[in-house]
Amino acid sequence: MLADLAMRDGHRVAAFDLFGDLDLRRGEARVVALPGGSLTALVDAAVQVPARGVVYGASFENHPALVARLAERHALLGNAPQTLRAVRDPQRLAAALRDAGLMYPRTFAAVPDDRSGPWLRKPLRGGGGTRVRAWRGGALPAGVVAQERIDGVACSAAAVGDGVDAVVLGLTEQLVGQRAFGVRGYRWCGNVVPPRLPDGERDALLGQARAICSCLAGAFALRGLFGVDFVWDGERAWTIEVNPRPTASLEAIEAAYGTGLFDAHLRACAGELPGVEGARPGAAGKAVLFATEDVVIGDGVGWLERGVRDVPHPGERIAAGHPICTLVVVAATPQDVLDELEEQAARLRAELERRVEVAARG
Repeated sequence: MLADLAMRDGHRVAAFDLFGDLDLRRGEARVVALPGGSLTALVDAAVQVPARGVVYGASFENHPALVARLAERHALLGNAPQTLRAVRDPQRLAAALRDAGLMYPRTFAAVPDDRSGPWLRKPLRGGGGTRVRAWRGGALPAGVVAQERIDGVACSAAAVGDGVDAVVLGLTEQLVGQRAFGVRGYRWCGNVVPPRLPDGERDALLGQARAICSCLAGAFALRGLFGVDFVWDGERAWTIEVNPRPTASLEAIEAAYGTGLFDAHLRACAGELPGVEGARPGAAGKAVLFATEDVVIGDGVGWLERGVRDVPHPGERIAAGHPICTLVVVAATPQDVLDELEEQAARLRAELERRVEVAARG
Protein backbone atom coordinates (compact mmCIF):
# COMPACT_ATOMS: atom_id res chain seq x y z
CA MET A 1 0.00 0.00 0.00
CA LEU A 2 2.77 2.46 0.89
CA ALA A 3 4.55 1.76 -2.38
CA ASP A 4 1.33 2.36 -4.32
CA LEU A 5 0.63 5.64 -2.49
CA ALA A 6 4.12 6.89 -3.24
CA MET A 7 4.14 5.85 -6.89
CA ARG A 8 0.71 7.34 -7.57
CA ASP A 9 2.12 10.63 -6.29
CA GLY A 10 4.98 10.36 -8.78
CA HIS A 11 7.83 8.98 -6.67
CA ARG A 12 10.36 6.26 -7.48
CA VAL A 13 10.24 3.52 -4.86
CA ALA A 14 12.31 0.66 -3.54
CA ALA A 15 9.97 -1.52 -1.43
CA PHE A 16 11.22 -3.89 1.29
CA ASP A 17 8.51 -6.37 2.14
CA LEU A 18 8.04 -9.64 4.03
CA PHE A 19 5.56 -11.01 1.50
CA GLY A 20 6.35 -9.71 -1.98
CA ASP A 21 2.77 -10.17 -3.15
CA LEU A 22 1.93 -10.51 -6.83
CA ASP A 23 0.65 -6.97 -7.33
CA LEU A 24 3.70 -5.42 -5.63
CA ARG A 25 6.08 -7.39 -7.85
CA ARG A 26 4.13 -6.44 -10.97
CA GLY A 27 4.22 -2.74 -10.17
CA GLU A 28 6.93 -0.21 -10.94
CA ALA A 29 8.67 -0.43 -7.57
CA ARG A 30 12.00 -2.08 -7.10
CA VAL A 31 11.05 -4.92 -4.76
CA VAL A 32 13.18 -6.66 -2.14
CA ALA A 33 10.99 -9.44 -0.71
CA LEU A 34 12.05 -11.57 2.24
CA PRO A 35 9.29 -14.19 2.71
CA GLY A 36 9.56 -15.77 6.12
CA GLY A 37 12.04 -13.12 7.21
CA SER A 38 11.86 -10.55 9.98
CA LEU A 39 11.73 -6.80 10.47
CA THR A 40 15.42 -6.95 11.36
CA ALA A 41 16.15 -8.60 8.01
CA LEU A 42 14.19 -5.86 6.23
CA VAL A 43 16.26 -3.19 7.96
CA ASP A 44 19.50 -5.05 7.14
CA ALA A 45 18.52 -4.98 3.47
CA ALA A 46 17.20 -1.41 3.44
CA VAL A 47 20.27 0.23 4.96
CA GLN A 48 22.37 -1.10 2.06
CA VAL A 49 20.37 0.75 -0.62
CA PRO A 50 21.03 4.44 -1.38
CA ALA A 51 17.86 6.53 -1.05
CA ARG A 52 16.72 10.11 -0.44
CA GLY A 53 14.67 8.98 2.54
CA VAL A 54 12.95 6.06 4.21
CA VAL A 55 9.32 5.58 5.30
CA TYR A 56 8.43 2.70 7.62
CA GLY A 57 5.07 0.98 7.98
CA ALA A 58 3.15 -1.22 10.38
CA SER A 59 4.86 -2.90 13.36
CA PHE A 60 7.93 -0.65 13.35
CA GLU A 61 6.28 1.58 15.98
CA ASN A 62 6.94 -1.32 18.37
CA HIS A 63 10.64 -1.47 17.45
CA PRO A 64 12.24 1.98 17.92
CA ALA A 65 15.72 0.46 17.90
CA LEU A 66 15.19 -0.72 14.33
CA VAL A 67 13.90 2.72 13.36
CA ALA A 68 17.08 4.19 14.86
CA ARG A 69 19.15 1.94 12.59
CA LEU A 70 17.22 3.16 9.56
CA ALA A 71 17.81 6.75 10.63
CA GLU A 72 21.57 6.17 10.80
CA ARG A 73 21.72 5.54 7.04
CA HIS A 74 18.75 7.41 5.56
CA ALA A 75 16.78 10.58 6.17
CA LEU A 76 13.89 9.41 8.34
CA LEU A 77 10.57 10.51 6.84
CA GLY A 78 8.43 9.90 9.87
CA ASN A 79 8.62 9.80 13.64
CA ALA A 80 11.90 9.36 15.47
CA PRO A 81 12.55 6.51 17.94
CA GLN A 82 12.10 8.74 21.00
CA THR A 83 8.70 9.82 19.69
CA LEU A 84 7.63 6.21 19.25
CA ARG A 85 8.62 5.35 22.82
CA ALA A 86 6.78 8.34 24.21
CA VAL A 87 3.47 8.12 22.36
CA ARG A 88 3.24 4.34 22.82
CA ASP A 89 3.58 4.73 26.61
CA PRO A 90 0.01 4.50 28.00
CA GLN A 91 0.77 6.65 31.03
CA ARG A 92 2.29 9.48 29.00
CA LEU A 93 -0.52 9.25 26.46
CA ALA A 94 -3.14 9.36 29.21
CA ALA A 95 -1.52 12.41 30.81
CA ALA A 96 -1.38 14.36 27.53
CA LEU A 97 -5.02 13.67 26.71
CA ARG A 98 -6.45 14.22 30.16
CA ASP A 99 -4.52 17.47 30.61
CA ALA A 100 -6.33 18.67 27.46
CA GLY A 101 -9.73 17.52 28.77
CA LEU A 102 -9.90 14.59 26.31
CA MET A 103 -11.05 11.06 27.01
CA TYR A 104 -8.78 8.09 27.64
CA PRO A 105 -9.89 4.84 29.32
CA ARG A 106 -8.38 3.72 32.59
CA THR A 107 -5.23 1.74 31.76
CA PHE A 108 -2.92 -0.07 34.18
CA ALA A 109 0.21 -2.21 33.96
CA ALA A 110 -0.63 -3.72 37.37
CA VAL A 111 -3.91 -5.00 38.73
CA PRO A 112 -6.04 -1.87 39.37
CA ASP A 113 -7.60 -1.25 42.77
CA ASP A 114 -10.94 -0.41 41.16
CA ARG A 115 -11.91 -3.25 38.83
CA SER A 116 -15.51 -2.18 38.32
CA GLY A 117 -16.76 -2.42 34.76
CA PRO A 118 -15.49 -4.55 31.85
CA TRP A 119 -11.76 -4.69 31.11
CA LEU A 120 -9.51 -5.79 28.27
CA ARG A 121 -6.06 -7.34 28.41
CA LYS A 122 -3.77 -5.83 25.75
CA PRO A 123 -0.11 -6.21 24.77
CA LEU A 124 1.93 -3.02 24.87
CA ARG A 125 3.73 -3.99 21.68
CA GLY A 126 0.72 -5.11 19.69
CA GLY A 127 -1.29 -4.07 16.69
CA GLY A 128 -4.47 -4.83 14.82
CA GLY A 129 -6.19 -6.20 17.92
CA THR A 130 -3.93 -9.27 18.00
CA ARG A 131 -3.86 -10.91 21.44
CA VAL A 132 -6.47 -8.51 22.84
CA ARG A 133 -9.08 -10.30 24.94
CA ALA A 134 -11.38 -9.85 27.89
CA TRP A 135 -9.69 -9.60 31.30
CA ARG A 136 -11.51 -10.72 34.43
CA GLY A 137 -8.68 -10.50 36.92
CA GLY A 138 -5.43 -12.26 37.65
CA ALA A 139 -1.80 -11.25 37.30
CA LEU A 140 -0.71 -9.15 34.33
CA PRO A 141 2.62 -10.30 32.86
CA ALA A 142 5.29 -7.86 31.75
CA GLY A 143 4.41 -6.10 28.51
CA VAL A 144 0.65 -6.41 29.07
CA VAL A 145 -1.82 -3.81 30.35
CA ALA A 146 -5.42 -3.88 31.51
CA GLN A 147 -7.59 -1.25 29.82
CA GLU A 148 -11.16 -0.33 30.59
CA ARG A 149 -13.43 -1.50 27.77
CA ILE A 150 -15.53 1.32 26.29
CA ASP A 151 -18.76 0.38 24.54
CA GLY A 152 -19.41 2.05 21.21
CA VAL A 153 -18.35 2.17 17.56
CA ALA A 154 -14.69 1.45 16.80
CA CYS A 155 -13.39 4.31 14.64
CA SER A 156 -10.11 5.82 13.58
CA ALA A 157 -8.69 9.05 12.23
CA ALA A 158 -5.91 9.30 9.67
CA ALA A 159 -4.01 12.50 10.26
CA VAL A 160 -0.82 14.26 9.26
CA GLY A 161 1.29 16.28 11.69
CA ASP A 162 4.10 18.83 11.38
CA GLY A 163 5.44 18.33 14.92
CA VAL A 164 3.26 21.11 16.32
CA ASP A 165 -0.25 20.68 14.92
CA ALA A 166 -2.18 18.18 12.80
CA VAL A 167 -4.82 17.94 10.08
CA VAL A 168 -7.33 15.08 9.92
CA LEU A 169 -7.38 13.58 6.42
CA GLY A 170 -10.25 11.18 6.99
CA LEU A 171 -12.40 9.31 9.50
CA THR A 172 -13.14 5.61 9.27
CA GLU A 173 -15.23 2.99 10.99
CA GLN A 174 -12.99 0.07 11.88
CA LEU A 175 -14.08 -3.43 10.98
CA VAL A 176 -13.30 -5.53 14.05
CA GLY A 177 -14.09 -9.18 14.71
CA GLN A 178 -16.07 -9.57 11.47
CA ARG A 179 -16.75 -13.25 10.75
CA ALA A 180 -17.49 -12.43 7.12
CA PHE A 181 -13.76 -11.72 6.74
CA GLY A 182 -12.57 -14.63 8.87
CA VAL A 183 -11.85 -13.00 12.23
CA ARG A 184 -13.43 -12.84 15.67
CA GLY A 185 -12.95 -11.04 18.94
CA TYR A 186 -11.01 -7.76 18.72
CA ARG A 187 -9.02 -8.51 15.56
CA TRP A 188 -8.98 -5.67 13.02
CA CYS A 189 -9.86 -6.59 9.43
CA GLY A 190 -10.60 -3.33 7.59
CA ASN A 191 -12.03 0.17 7.45
CA VAL A 192 -15.10 1.92 6.02
CA VAL A 193 -15.03 5.62 5.06
CA PRO A 194 -16.93 7.49 6.47
CA PRO A 195 -18.22 5.78 9.66
CA ARG A 196 -21.82 4.54 9.63
CA LEU A 197 -23.05 7.22 12.03
CA PRO A 198 -25.83 9.81 11.86
CA ASP A 199 -24.64 13.08 10.31
CA GLY A 200 -24.76 14.93 13.64
CA GLU A 201 -22.66 12.30 15.40
CA ARG A 202 -20.22 12.13 12.50
CA ASP A 203 -19.70 15.89 12.68
CA ALA A 204 -19.21 15.73 16.43
CA LEU A 205 -16.72 12.88 16.06
CA LEU A 206 -14.77 14.84 13.43
CA GLY A 207 -14.55 17.88 15.70
CA GLN A 208 -13.27 15.78 18.60
CA ALA A 209 -10.88 13.85 16.32
CA ARG A 210 -9.35 17.13 15.17
CA ALA A 211 -8.85 18.23 18.77
CA ILE A 212 -7.28 14.89 19.73
CA CYS A 213 -4.92 14.74 16.74
CA SER A 214 -3.82 18.35 17.24
CA CYS A 215 -3.22 17.68 20.94
CA LEU A 216 -1.13 14.59 20.22
CA ALA A 217 0.89 16.24 17.46
CA GLY A 218 1.84 19.05 19.82
CA ALA A 219 2.42 16.88 22.89
CA PHE A 220 4.59 14.28 21.13
CA ALA A 221 5.95 16.24 18.12
CA LEU A 222 4.29 13.83 15.68
CA ARG A 223 5.44 14.25 12.08
CA GLY A 224 3.96 12.87 8.89
CA LEU A 225 1.08 10.47 8.58
CA PHE A 226 -0.25 8.92 11.78
CA GLY A 227 -3.46 7.32 13.01
CA VAL A 228 -5.53 7.40 16.17
CA ASP A 229 -7.97 4.65 17.13
CA PHE A 230 -11.12 5.70 19.01
CA VAL A 231 -14.28 4.27 20.43
CA TRP A 232 -17.23 6.60 19.82
CA ASP A 233 -19.81 6.20 22.59
CA GLY A 234 -22.39 8.42 20.89
CA GLU A 235 -21.16 11.62 22.54
CA ARG A 236 -17.43 11.29 23.17
CA ALA A 237 -14.40 9.92 21.36
CA TRP A 238 -12.23 7.78 23.63
CA THR A 239 -8.67 7.43 22.35
CA ILE A 240 -7.59 3.81 22.50
CA GLU A 241 -4.26 3.79 20.69
CA VAL A 242 -1.95 5.93 18.56
CA ASN A 243 -0.22 4.51 15.48
CA PRO A 244 2.64 6.96 14.81
CA ARG A 245 3.20 5.95 11.16
CA PRO A 246 1.14 5.59 7.96
CA THR A 247 -1.87 3.41 8.73
CA ALA A 248 -3.75 0.71 6.83
CA SER A 249 -6.84 2.93 6.66
CA LEU A 250 -5.11 5.12 4.04
CA GLU A 251 -6.03 2.61 1.35
CA ALA A 252 -9.73 3.24 1.96
CA ILE A 253 -9.28 6.98 2.44
CA GLU A 254 -7.42 7.29 -0.85
CA ALA A 255 -10.16 5.30 -2.62
CA ALA A 256 -12.75 7.73 -1.24
CA TYR A 257 -10.89 11.02 -1.57
CA GLY A 258 -8.19 10.60 -4.23
CA THR A 259 -4.41 10.76 -4.38
CA GLY A 260 -1.98 13.06 -2.62
CA LEU A 261 -1.67 11.29 0.74
CA PHE A 262 1.99 10.40 0.33
CA ASP A 263 2.88 13.94 -0.71
CA ALA A 264 0.98 15.21 2.34
CA HIS A 265 3.25 12.96 4.43
CA LEU A 266 6.40 14.37 2.86
CA ARG A 267 5.26 17.98 3.19
CA ALA A 268 4.30 17.50 6.83
CA CYS A 269 7.65 15.89 7.64
CA ALA A 270 9.18 19.10 6.22
CA GLY A 271 6.94 21.23 8.45
CA GLU A 272 4.10 22.08 6.04
CA LEU A 273 0.53 21.01 6.78
CA PRO A 274 -1.86 20.50 3.85
CA GLY A 275 -5.12 22.41 3.59
CA VAL A 276 -8.36 20.73 4.66
CA GLU A 277 -10.75 19.87 1.83
CA GLY A 278 -14.50 19.71 2.26
CA ALA A 279 -16.41 16.46 2.59
CA ARG A 280 -17.03 14.56 -0.63
CA PRO A 281 -20.01 12.42 -1.57
CA GLY A 282 -19.74 8.66 -1.67
CA ALA A 283 -17.91 6.13 0.44
CA ALA A 284 -15.14 3.53 0.24
CA GLY A 285 -13.70 0.73 2.28
CA LYS A 286 -11.19 -2.07 2.50
CA ALA A 287 -11.31 -5.49 4.08
CA VAL A 288 -8.58 -8.02 4.70
CA LEU A 289 -9.76 -11.57 4.05
CA PHE A 290 -8.31 -14.08 6.53
CA ALA A 291 -8.00 -17.83 6.07
CA THR A 292 -10.28 -19.89 8.33
CA GLU A 293 -8.43 -23.06 7.32
CA ASP A 294 -5.19 -23.83 5.53
CA VAL A 295 -5.56 -22.96 1.84
CA VAL A 296 -3.42 -23.10 -1.30
CA ILE A 297 -3.80 -20.21 -3.73
CA GLY A 298 -4.68 -20.87 -7.36
CA ASP A 299 -4.40 -18.38 -10.22
CA GLY A 300 -3.86 -15.05 -8.50
CA VAL A 301 -3.57 -13.28 -11.86
CA GLY A 302 -7.34 -13.50 -12.21
CA TRP A 303 -7.72 -11.81 -8.84
CA LEU A 304 -5.52 -8.94 -9.98
CA GLU A 305 -7.79 -8.39 -12.97
CA ARG A 306 -10.73 -8.09 -10.55
CA GLY A 307 -8.99 -5.41 -8.47
CA VAL A 308 -8.01 -7.62 -5.53
CA ARG A 309 -4.89 -6.37 -3.72
CA ASP A 310 -2.08 -8.02 -1.76
CA VAL A 311 -2.50 -11.09 -3.96
CA PRO A 312 -0.44 -14.18 -3.02
CA HIS A 313 1.52 -16.07 -5.66
CA PRO A 314 -0.03 -19.13 -7.37
CA GLY A 315 0.63 -22.19 -5.26
CA GLU A 316 1.33 -20.19 -2.10
CA ARG A 317 0.07 -21.84 1.08
CA ILE A 318 -1.78 -19.63 3.57
CA ALA A 319 -2.19 -21.00 7.09
CA ALA A 320 -5.44 -20.63 9.01
CA GLY A 321 -5.63 -17.29 10.81
CA HIS A 322 -3.36 -15.50 8.35
CA PRO A 323 -4.37 -12.84 5.80
CA ILE A 324 -5.08 -13.97 2.24
CA CYS A 325 -5.66 -10.71 0.34
CA THR A 326 -7.23 -7.24 0.52
CA LEU A 327 -10.49 -6.07 -1.02
CA VAL A 328 -11.19 -2.40 -1.81
CA VAL A 329 -14.64 -1.06 -2.74
CA VAL A 330 -16.09 2.34 -3.67
CA ALA A 331 -19.88 2.79 -3.38
CA ALA A 332 -22.60 5.33 -2.69
CA THR A 333 -22.91 4.80 1.08
CA PRO A 334 -20.85 3.20 3.86
CA GLN A 335 -23.44 0.43 4.21
CA ASP A 336 -23.24 -0.27 0.46
CA VAL A 337 -19.48 -0.50 0.84
CA LEU A 338 -19.71 -3.05 3.66
CA ASP A 339 -22.33 -5.11 1.79
CA GLU A 340 -20.14 -5.25 -1.33
CA LEU A 341 -17.03 -6.14 0.69
CA GLU A 342 -18.91 -9.03 2.32
CA GLU A 343 -20.19 -10.23 -1.08
CA GLN A 344 -16.71 -10.16 -2.59
CA ALA A 345 -15.27 -11.97 0.43
CA ALA A 346 -17.91 -14.70 0.13
CA ARG A 347 -17.15 -15.18 -3.58
CA LEU A 348 -13.42 -15.47 -3.00
CA ARG A 349 -13.88 -17.85 -0.09
CA ALA A 350 -16.16 -20.04 -2.22
CA GLU A 351 -13.45 -20.18 -4.90
CA LEU A 352 -10.89 -21.23 -2.32
CA GLU A 353 -13.20 -23.87 -0.87
CA ARG A 354 -13.79 -25.34 -4.33
CA ARG A 355 -10.04 -25.51 -4.84
CA VAL A 356 -9.58 -27.29 -1.51
CA GLU A 357 -12.35 -29.74 -2.41
CA VAL A 358 -10.86 -30.48 -5.82
CA ALA A 359 -7.40 -30.95 -4.31
CA ALA A 360 -8.82 -33.34 -1.71
CA ARG A 361 -10.53 -35.42 -4.39
CA GLY A 362 -7.41 -35.42 -6.51
